[in-house]
Amino acid sequence: ARLLPAIEALRREFPQAFISADTFRASVAAAAVAAGADLINDIGGGTLDADMLPTVARLRVPYCLMHIKGNPQTMRSLAQYDDDLVLTLLRFFRDQLAALRKANGGQPMPDVLLDPGFGFAKTPTHNHALLRRLPELAPLGYGLLVGLSRKAMVYKPLGLGPETALNGTTALHVLALQGGAKLLRVHDVAEARQTIDLVCGR
Repeated sequence: ARLLPAIEALRREFPQAFISADTFRASVAAAAVAAGADLINDIGGGTLDADMLPTVARLRVPYCLMHIKGNPQTMRSLAQYDDDLVLTLLRFFRDQLAALRKANGGQPMPDVLLDPGFGFAKTPTHNHALLRRLPELAPLGYGLLVGLSRKAMVYKPLGLGPETALNGTTALHVLALQGGAKLLRVHDVAEARQTIDLVCGR
């Protein structure tokens, strides 16, 4: 109920804006697109609502598929992996991409992004190891969206709080870009833009 009026207002005021709607519920995704959203950002990666992948296939909008284990209420207790973390993510993404392809009549969906899910069912050790190993996700062939901005993995090792985590965020953004990230989800837009320009030579 809160999301749709915000999307409608943004679309009216900024008709050229590209609007992302964060939801793991298929019904909300459909309503958000009807209200003017351009992209569905699904923290459940299609695992928290059985109707999400068929809905995305029907809507044919850009879709960000994030890795998570459990749900937002249980994920902290599930931050352990019997197998290598990156191999686990590779299997998860391949399985969900195959399910999305099946929902789309056997055809690959265009405009899919993958989000490794930093901080979602992952310990600080997992997060930093995953950041170093981002290039190992490249064989999937999809663009990576990375959300690190002012997260605990940035400020806790430095003994800081989120309000003073800009410098650390920038440092990790550099590593993410060097590791193959194509999009950064950020709080500090101007600073992130400068980082991208310097690292990527744009």
